[in-house]
Amino acid sequence: MTAGTAAPRRLNRVRLAWWTAGLLVLCGIVYLMATADTGPSDPTEVGGPQSHATVVFNSAVIVFREGLEAILIFAAVTASMMGGNKGNRRPVAAGAGIAFAAAVVTWFVVQAVLQAAAPLGAKLEGITGFIAIVVLLVVMNWFVHKVYWSEWIGRHHRQRRKVLTRGSAVTLGLVALGFTSVYREGFEVVLFLQSLQLKAGTATVMEGVAIGLAGTAAVGVLTFWLHHKLPYKRMLVLTGVLLGVVLVVMTGGTALTSQDLGWLPSTPLPFAVPGWLGSWFEIYGTYETIACQLVAAIFVVGSYVLAQHVKVRRPQRRGESIAQRPETPPVREPVGVA
Repeated sequence: MTAGTAAPRRLNRVRLAWWTAGLLVLCGIVYLMATADTGPSDPTEVGGPQSHATVVFNSAVIVFREGLEAILIFAAVTASMMGGNKGNRRPVAAGAGIAFAAAVVTWFVVQAVLQAAAPLGAKLEGITGFIAIVVLLVVMNWFVHKVYWSEWIGRHHRQRRKVLTRGSAVTLGLVALGFTSVYREGFEVVLFLQSLQLKAGTATVMEGVAIGLAGTAAVGVLTFWLHHKLPYKRMLVLTGVLLGVVLVVMTGGTALTSQDLGWLPSTPLPFAVPGWLGSWFEIYGTYETIACQLVAAIFVVGSYVLAQHVKVRRPQRRGESIAQRPETPPVREPVGVA
């Protein structure tokens, strides 16, 4: 083993150790939540009074945000598949279709798991909300440090080039590339919608899902129709802002649920908070819920500031090349070039 290959392997082992430790901590916290004493025993007593329209809107935002990211990934993967390489788009699209179907199956699997966990009662909503927030924090950090910068496109192109050098395994590799590009977004949608489903029911959430999918389909058509004229940088900014909004809103609702269950104290603010702020944005009149949302917002801004420092300011001071956000879709490669 050379020194050049030993360092990346050590880094991978360290990352694996951190991920394993984090997963164990998450499992431990979930176990403590599942076995903890709670306040109200009736699940209907838990959570804020969200309106039908609010749940539909929030569900639509979640689906649209994840769908927009999936479209940008898919566009980056297939951008150079022109001319003689155009046939490579079909297996990638097939993989994306399989991923969509797998996400639907995942919804029913998760629903079955939640049904089995029904004896947890009111605690189930708090647990699902907590897990969704943890995943959102990880995704938000990954988005700001990877997706928001040009290495996001570069990584997918490296994957594509590697796949196209595998000879007879090219088709299977392209299917897998399309699948992995889309399924992660679908899995996140399934996970993030569970808290809303527990609050308002499947029918209400599905209304929002339908609206979100319609918006995603419209953006998808425009993306591939106006492929070289789209403001990619602005689209990346938009999906990042939506991700931050979803995180802050979900944090407020989960904090309120934790208060209702007796896991968080509840100290009223010295002034009244309009009810519509709670219905639409999960902003409630207690110090604790506001503090949790402020922490989430600080995390979003902090991730961006840290990424700016690591990828722009520090390289500038060192005289190194800095990371750039993609302004346009990837440049077409000549026909026949992998």
